[in-house]
Amino acid sequence: MVPKNPKPTRPPRAPDAAYLERAALYYLERFSASSGHLETVLRRKIMRRCKARGESPEPYFENIAPLIARYEESGLLDDTRYAQAKVASLCRKGGSARMITAKLAVKGVPKTLTAEQLEADETSELEAAKNLVRRKKLGQNPERKTKDMATLARAGFSYAIAKQALEGEC
Repeated sequence: MVPKNPKPTRPPRAPDAAYLERAALYYLERFSASSGHLETVLRRKIMRRCKARGESPEPYFENIAPLIARYEESGLLDDTRYAQAKVASLCRKGGSARMITAKLAVKGVPKTLTAEQLEADETSELEAAKNLVRRKKLGQNPERKTKDMATLARAGFSYAIAKQALEGEC
């Protein structure tokens, strides 16, 4: 049933600098982020608001760069610290260097910074593969060896590393 007099909805307020400040701080309260990822999040918020208002988002995009620069100066955003934490976490979970590089690239972390953090991390590719084998309980059934190898290949490990990791568990 449709109401007789639907209330007209008001468009959201403009995504000005104060709105972006609140949105960025609220996001950073809940999630760790790189500067590139925070910029992507804020751009999406601006696009959503401007689409609802029926206006161009271009003038609001210029408010993002000074905000991110201020957060980087204050230490609220630190791509190096973010990359270091993510690399360590993903290595413990059994992530390959290829997969970690791809995930951090999506989050806006430069590939050079990711490569530096991967070199600094003590976890080798074989150890990471063994962590994944242990977490997913791979290599327990010899009949599933092909499927287990495919799982490791999808995770970004080479054939030689996957084979070594599975042989150690069988």
